[in-house]
Amino acid sequence: MKQKDPFIFTPGVLGFPLAFVLIIWIVFWAEIRFGFDLTSYGIYPRTVEGLRGILISPFVHSDIKHLFHNTIPLFVLSLSLFYFYRKLSWKVLLFGLLLSGGLTWLIGRPAFHIGASGIIYLLAGFLFFKGIFSKHYRLVALSLIVVFLYGGLLWYITPIDPKISWEGHLSGLVAGFLFAVVYKKDIARPPKYEWEQETYREEDDPFMRHFDKDGNFIENPDGEEEPEYIYHYRKTREDDGQDSTTSL
Repeated sequence: MKQKDPFIFTPGVLGFPLAFVLIIWIVFWAEIRFGFDLTSYGIYPRTVEGLRGILISPFVHSDIKHLFHNTIPLFVLSLSLFYFYRKLSWKVLLFGLLLSGGLTWLIGRPAFHIGASGIIYLLAGFLFFKGIFSKHYRLVALSLIVVFLYGGLLWYITPIDPKISWEGHLSGLVAGFLFAVVYKKDIARPPKYEWEQETYREEDDPFMRHFDKDGNFIENPDGEEEPEYIYHYRKTREDDGQDSTTSL
């Protein structure tokens, strides 16, 4: 029985990631247009007021460079999440937002942590580890693509730049790994061929009849002689309308 393809492109696969990125750009435009400064709405560790940043901080960015560097990988990774893990996408995105933000609130330095980079690390970590754990050839390929495109992100989970929230990056990566371990259902399984099914019987397979017990190929397993064929071809003479048939 042919397995149903679990990877189907639907409007939501593109629409939700695009809407997410668009909202982030609209928030940044509103800050510039109306002179708002939402930095104080970021995550400020170990303060009650700073808890609001868990939900708000991914939509707040310091400048256009920060915004540009975050929204491109965010779109690519969230698009991959919604396409390859459609049933898990919202759980990973929403619960991951809370978990990565909560970890940042616990371990972060006393400063405002803003930006969507924690979500980027969440998605990159989940896509990589879940693909490896699933052993599905397409998902493993996706893991390798994530490493190829964003493997350099690992440098920024360490305090190499005081202006970068390495705590948010590390929290996102840890959350992605945890979700890859926890969520074992609603993911694509490696396809099983007919001979891998529990109901498969080698003696019922017509192809296997062409091999003996030593693995040698048998052209005619039933001992029947092949019929003799005579091949013909016809050449048409267009000039005089005569046909000639030759036997080979």
